[in-house]
Amino acid sequence: MRNLRLLRYHSSVASSLKLNVMVSSTKASKFSRLEELRSQITKESATLLDDFVAVPSPREKTPVRRSKRIPKPKWLKAKTADSDSYHELRSTVRELGLATVCEEARCPNIGECWGGEKGTATATIMIMGDTCTRGCRFCSVKTSRAPPPLDVDEPRKVADAISRWGLDYVVLTSVDRDDLPDQGADHFRKVVMMIKKAKPDMLVEALTPDFRGDLDLVERIASSGLDVYAHNVETVERLQKHVRDRRAGYHQSLSVLRHIKSVAAPSVMTKTSVMLGLGENDDDVRKTMDDLRQNDVDVVTFGQYLAPTKRHLPVREYITPEKFDWWKIEADKLGFKYVASGPLVRSSYKAGEYFLKNYIKEKNAVMDQIAV
Repeated sequence: MRNLRLLRYHSSVASSLKLNVMVSSTKASKFSRLEELRSQITKESATLLDDFVAVPSPREKTPVRRSKRIPKPKWLKAKTADSDSYHELRSTVRELGLATVCEEARCPNIGECWGGEKGTATATIMIMGDTCTRGCRFCSVKTSRAPPPLDVDEPRKVADAISRWGLDYVVLTSVDRDDLPDQGADHFRKVVMMIKKAKPDMLVEALTPDFRGDLDLVERIASSGLDVYAHNVETVERLQKHVRDRRAGYHQSLSVLRHIKSVAAPSVMTKTSVMLGLGENDDDVRKTMDDLRQNDVDVVTFGQYLAPTKRHLPVREYITPEKFDWWKIEADKLGFKYVASGPLVRSSYKAGEYFLKNYIKEKNAVMDQIAV
């Protein structure tokens, strides 16, 4: 019995030793294979790293992509601004501390409009400062949420400048002043009234903001004695959000123009301007013209959009002079009293002023005869 127990004991010990040897052998084998694998990975990683470093960086190889800009066609060449009249008008603007949309918006017609003979030169005076509270993507006028305060003496300065130029037709425009309680409506009204007081025969065109659709503010300016109330829809309805500040809008602008003729000042002429070349199509333009006539707008101008700087919206298409002529014919068919359409036409383009001046004088003469 004792021998049997010893035999079992030695058998158990032997089995245990054999198992330990097998485990140790397995561990040694696994460890060896692990070390071998690590060594292989290290070598391959080094090779891959060398290959990666040898390939040029994409940033170094590929230039930064920029939006492709279409070169200007030959028909967009404007007159050089270098006449005596231009320098005289520019000197007056500087002396009185006035701002003009001609300069602030980098209008291509400044050489033509400012370069006329005395009495025919035209400048669109921008009142309420040179800093706008809005940021439309087509406009180069500088912007700020808190522009400088209004110049209370500006109405007198503007009337003084107009008297020096010896003009009989003036265009006033302004920046948006959403920071003011009345958005500058009373100030605009004072400028118009001061001009009319200084020179009653002066014809005044006011190109106004939309006043966020507040029609009471629109009426303050419409009743100031002006002759033409202008407010621009700027572009077709489909592109409004892409082109204009979010606080502006197609139907809001139409409501301003409609209110002038229907309520505020039915005898005042209404006018608007549309930029082409921003990606609109013919159906868009036709719908815009129909909407304007339905809201009794008297005058419309079509001009080529030109990007003021590379930071602004790029030109999508340069419209040919022939296409602009075609749009004028189509607009005339709809019954507008006057249509100006051309690559360099702007909302305050002086070619339209000659027509408006004669039209208003004829209309006033008829009204005087009726009154007698």
